[in-house]
Amino acid sequence: MNRVIRRAGDLVILRGRKVVGGRAEGEALVTHDTVPGWGGVNPVQGVITEVRHELRGVSFAGKILVCRGAKGSSGWSAMYHTARLAGTAPKALVFNEMTTKIALGAVVMRIPSVTDLDRDPLEIIETGDWVVVDGDAATVTVEKR
Repeated sequence: MNRVIRRAGDLVILRGRKVVGGRAEGEALVTHDTVPGWGGVNPVQGVITEVRHELRGVSFAGKILVCRGAKGSSGWSAMYHTARLAGTAPKALVFNEMTTKIALGAVVMRIPSVTDLDRDPLEIIETGDWVVVDGDAATVTVEKR
């Protein structure tokens, strides 16, 4: 793949499919791993705890979480519902692989979510980029940092 090197301040707009409506913006937190649920996060702290996860010990609270998708048991949504109640949930979700786990997690967290984007968000978005997720318009606007 030919990855285009982007400079700070460049804007990229990705178009996809709405999962949950609404609008949120914030700093991106990107993982190429699937996001764990039951037993892989501390929802009260908003931290990934799975031992082999690339974001182990990193907080997703208040971030725009960009990932492949979700893995784990059906308890996934309960973990992220707890994070919403604790105020430690991500602000929005951008992901590649639609599963019932991640869709249900987005719904119970009540956060804007977009999938099936016209370009792979994992090749465009980097941790620290400023991202605007507009679930209603099914767009993700990325300002490179």
